[in-house]
Amino acid sequence: MAVLRSVLHMAVMFFTIIPYASLIVIASLCGARGDTLYRWAARWLRLSIDAARIIMGIRYQIQGQENLPDGATSPAILLVKHQSTYETFLMPAIMPHPIAYVFKKELLYVPFFGWAIGKLDMIHIDRSQRAKAFAKVVEQGQALLAKGVWVTMFPEGTRIPRGQRGQYKSGGTRLAVATGAPVIPVAITSAKCWPRRAFIKHPGVVDVSIGKPIPSLGREPDELMREVEHWIESEMHRLDPEAYAPKP
Repeated sequence: MAVLRSVLHMAVMFFTIIPYASLIVIASLCGARGDTLYRWAARWLRLSIDAARIIMGIRYQIQGQENLPDGATSPAILLVKHQSTYETFLMPAIMPHPIAYVFKKELLYVPFFGWAIGKLDMIHIDRSQRAKAFAKVVEQGQALLAKGVWVTMFPEGTRIPRGQRGQYKSGGTRLAVATGAPVIPVAITSAKCWPRRAFIKHPGVVDVSIGKPIPSLGREPDELMREVEHWIESEMHRLDPEAYAPKP
């Protein structure tokens, strides 16, 4: 049954991304920008999350939403635990502000999906050019934050198996220090239901915990990242103790 549900959900995603992505690309060629394109993209992401709930029984529950900043242009940099594709779909669906991911430019070449995200206010970088890539993140990040778009990064850089900790990189906190925006850590237990690189998903509840904003002014990026890492990993142990239990 889990295989059948996973296949059906994948089919829904595949057949709905084509019209949504085509609409975004065509609208951009006709002059649509910013919020308009983002709203259409967010609708497809919400559809995918709703389909995961209806078809596969994957639900989510959020704690700490009151920790998100108020105000139409209040800046924030979200640093999110990364376990699966699920959170990349979920974050735009649940956040009250538009968000912009920082992602590798290779994703732009993925048919339909990549063509669409290339038209959005996102930050795509060439990871082989580290200095230029970070300068681009700061330049575009400042412009997006000023418009009330929250920059969102996965500090571990890649999807990490359930119960494990990746190497936290300081790119997100370097951006925070450079722009003065507060950092908001987010823990999420998506791998309980949607494991890393797995085709078959399982019903259950994904817990999302949003931490309090951490000021970046006067901080050192590495020291700030250690605080973020400590909060996220401690929260992951609290939310998913089974995954972190000592192995017999």
